[in-house]
Amino acid sequence: QVQLVESGGGLVQPGGSLRLSCVASKTRFSINAMGWYRQAPGKQRELVAAITSGGSTEYAESVKGRFTISRDNAKNTVYLQMNSVKPEDTAVYYCRCQPPLSTAYWGQGTQVTVSS
Repeated sequence: QVQLVESGGGLVQPGGSLRLSCVASKTRFSINAMGWYRQAPGKQRELVAAITSGGSTEYAESVKGRFTISRDNAKNTVYLQMNSVKPEDTAVYYCRCQPPLSTAYWGQGTQVTVSS
């Protein structure tokens, strides 16, 4: 069973930065597509950013130019660098692991609150 542990969430002021990390275990990390999703109160979970095993990335329009997803296969870790954050970025952020030809796995989530 794949295990995902997120960290790095917290309270940040508008315009500030935050870096989320997600460490995966019990999986061959380098072959997995990885992603970050978020869910704000009363809203559906949505894709924030994703990265393939080959390093190709995609982003939600709302975060393009502000957020960067990256991965370190040696550390079994995917990151989300969040810059110029806005109050509307407030949400629980979830890490998602998609192994080839397998079900997806989710982390437990980490809260990000953008407020002054």
